[in-house]
Amino acid sequence: MENNNNRLQPEESKFLSGPLSRFKELFFTFRVAFSFIKAFRKMHFIGPCVTVFGSARFDKSNPYYKQAELVGAALAKLGFTVMTGGGPGIMEAANKGAYEAGGYSVGCNIILPFEQKPNPYLHKWIDIRYFFVRKYVLIKYSYAFVVMPGGMGTLDELFESITLIQTKMIEDFPVVIFGSEYHKELCHHIKIMAENESISPEDMKLLFVTDSVEEMAEHIKTHAIKKFKLTPKQQKPKWWFGEGS
Repeated sequence: MENNNNRLQPEESKFLSGPLSRFKELFFTFRVAFSFIKAFRKMHFIGPCVTVFGSARFDKSNPYYKQAELVGAALAKLGFTVMTGGGPGIMEAANKGAYEAGGYSVGCNIILPFEQKPNPYLHKWIDIRYFFVRKYVLIKYSYAFVVMPGGMGTLDELFESITLIQTKMIEDFPVVIFGSEYHKELCHHIKIMAENESISPEDMKLLFVTDSVEEMAEHIKTHAIKKFKLTPKQQKPKWWFGEGS
């Protein structure tokens, strides 16, 4: 039997393979624009979020899954909508924690050849064909980012967020790396970059590393809620936020 995980996605791989006809590239551009419009319409009223990044491969028996549930619940209790990539693993756990804590839980599910399905703990989700559109949506509505243990995609999302903050494309929202032991080599390499001046020593302050849900919540409360003067809206759903005056 053929392994579908090894098959390229026809449209995306063709687009990235080099120049196409002008008509095909224009058509692809229209499809991308439609994906953005669809996402904006779907997610416009979800309220300021915290996005949780992490692996899709950890099941319920994994200790990181259990930690992600606690993270999702804590973020919901702070009043944030919890946003993830909408899939299984850490994403499911964070959504589950928020969902069961009475918060609002949303997902941006990526359409893959092996059909990643939205997890069952989402109040709202959207299926997105393109990774770059998905990353944009995951960042656009969030006032903080929590990076749980994960793989290549998680690191991609982490460094995308950090680069946008570093280059002042977005505000300096708090970025929490959760799991000091799992991420110790990553943090060490970031220190090496600072020592070799490929990043500024000030960039080290953009990251907050912790193993504590309580410390994470306090950090986000200080550097997101208080800093950006977020206050609860006087309307349902009660977990939505609006910017304070």
